[in-house]
Amino acid sequence: MEFRQIQYFICLFEEGTVTRAARRLNIVQPALSMQIAKLEDDLGQQLFERTKQGMVPTAAARNMYRLFLPIMREFLNARTQLLSSDGEISGHVNIGMIASVTEGVLAETLSVFSARYPKVQVRVADGYTATLSDWVAGGQIDAAIINKPRRQLALNVEHIADEELLLVTGTMGPVPLPARLTLHQIVNSSLNLVLPTREHGLRGILDSFAQHEDVDLAPTFEIDSLATSVKLVEQTPNLGTILPHIAVYGGLLAGRLRAHAIVSPRLIRQVVAVSHPRRPLNSATNAFIALLKEQMRIRTHQHDGTGPDDVLANV
Repeated sequence: MEFRQIQYFICLFEEGTVTRAARRLNIVQPALSMQIAKLEDDLGQQLFERTKQGMVPTAAARNMYRLFLPIMREFLNARTQLLSSDGEISGHVNIGMIASVTEGVLAETLSVFSARYPKVQVRVADGYTATLSDWVAGGQIDAAIINKPRRQLALNVEHIADEELLLVTGTMGPVPLPARLTLHQIVNSSLNLVLPTREHGLRGILDSFAQHEDVDLAPTFEIDSLATSVKLVEQTPNLGTILPHIAVYGGLLAGRLRAHAIVSPRLIRQVVAVSHPRRPLNSATNAFIALLKEQMRIRTHQHDGTGPDDVLANV
């Protein structure tokens, strides 16, 4: 088994066809096919089933990918750092994020990051908190920005930000709700709610607070796409949702949404970065997380630093 064969195997596993993998590796297809065949001979196991649709990984291939992907990432990170003799940060960032962070600050973070570190390539995946944690543990991604889970993780956890969750409604329809409400008042009002499904990390946070207050949120709609939920709230009278400020910043600023503080209890979510304790992050990933943290704190301070009457009643 040679290093080059492992590299070819991982590329073919990810691309799914010899044509795309060879193009990504910048080699001819017969050379790739020959190395994969040699690798299968060395292992005594079939790694791919050849079909008209492409190369389908076998169970052995899936296990091999899981085992070797973290090793390959560590090798590439080490190589990049050794080659960066001028001290300039370069390499790759391979990170996951929950949707509220992706929609809230990712574009701004990438814009600033690419200007500061033009030699770094960034790959961002989004998903649920539990899924992203599993990806970090399995080596598919190097780090993830998630809601802090209630269960303890066998991962490194770095605090990013504390965010207040707000009741968000549209600007059309009936007389606006008060600027401040309790969770009981929200549930007992005539307002319909759209919330994420129970698989979503944000819903777990909301249900935990609701259970403690002995209330039933009973949403009319359950939608995991936060962008769709916000759009629905904008267009539908008497409909609201409960989201962190970062996820609705643009709509509030544009005057398409109203925000209402939830004062009893205050709903706070903790956003954290997780990474594997045995796989130190490279300089590029650390720099990206630091910048993302800075962008989130700017948004959080903008919300906290403005008078609550100005932000909540008039937005």
